[in-house]
Amino acid sequence: MQATFRKVSFIKRISMGRNQVVSMTDHAAQFPDFDHFQNNVAEKLAGIVRGDDAVLSVAWFRKVIDVFLCCETEFKDVVLMGRDPAQLSKAPMDRVLEEYMDRVVKALDICNAVTHAVELVKHWQQLAEIGVEALNQKPIGEGHVRRAKKALNSLLTSMNFDDKDKINAKSADRSSSFGRRGTAETVKNRSSFRSLSFPFAKSWSSAKQIQLMSANMVVPRGDDGGGLALPVYIMSTFMNFTMWALVAAFPCQERNGLPAQLPIGKNLGWAQPILSMQETIGEEWKKKNKNLMNGGLLKESQRLEKVAAFLVDYDFSDEDEMAAEVAELAEICQKMDDGLGALGQQVRDVFHRLAKSRTEVLNHVDQLSASTSQINN
Repeated sequence: MQATFRKVSFIKRISMGRNQVVSMTDHAAQFPDFDHFQNNVAEKLAGIVRGDDAVLSVAWFRKVIDVFLCCETEFKDVVLMGRDPAQLSKAPMDRVLEEYMDRVVKALDICNAVTHAVELVKHWQQLAEIGVEALNQKPIGEGHVRRAKKALNSLLTSMNFDDKDKINAKSADRSSSFGRRGTAETVKNRSSFRSLSFPFAKSWSSAKQIQLMSANMVVPRGDDGGGLALPVYIMSTFMNFTMWALVAAFPCQERNGLPAQLPIGKNLGWAQPILSMQETIGEEWKKKNKNLMNGGLLKESQRLEKVAAFLVDYDFSDEDEMAAEVAELAEICQKMDDGLGALGQQVRDVFHRLAKSRTEVLNHVDQLSASTSQINN
């Protein structure tokens, strides 16, 4: 996915019309729709928390992104619709909007990374399905077991492939216990895993993008707390949380250094659902070794890894136990098959929506620049 952006300085564009700004002090009169936006965001986020879907599951992410897209549309209406472009040039909005536009660009990169990561997870699903098909054969023979273990071993190797172009210690230990050796076939497999995992330059870091998005995130205070800075802060917080959760859940490139939590105002009513979900993700984070989280925190991926590891080491002495594990693996695959494709499309929708909205904001500011130039001429 690609988006083309104009390189003219945002600050320069809006500063051209600062002398046209009218002083306004009654924020309630200026922006009567802010409370409505804030309440809508809080209500929709609370609905996610109250839902039955487990945090970090595919179904949960689909709801989060649905709500994000809905709030993004309303946010754009609040900031732009019927708004005098001159209002966007009033301090601190010039700085606040520029920072938001920068966050959007970083979010676009993350959307690209997550879209690619979703395809990798679908690859894991396909390997698991090979194992399920082989182990469901009646009667099951040694050839079926070998085929299943080969597919599941490839799955585990792919899930634990290191971002830095080598298998990490956990994967190496597991491969050793499976009796795998560094054959030409293994090297070939690793190359295919790398092609699925690295759409960016090796220096690109998803963790760094999240860190940069979170920089300068300050709760609007005083008069700023009732102006346009408020919806921008709300949307920035929601966008940062969504991107952070996606990076934590999916095998994006270079997640070392991903913050365990985001800077979110703890006393903000609308932010309480985000804080609650962030706490749940943080608890999940603690359960998993952060240095060995290549497979990500996605619920389905974690269950896939657990069952696959069990079956690869299993001696198949108890048919009932094996059947139960294979049934669980089939259930996970079905859930992934039902939701991953739609989730990937949603992430692409987020990319195109953010790119379009960014352009619309810049065009809105251009109206001020053009009108100011005509007046000066």
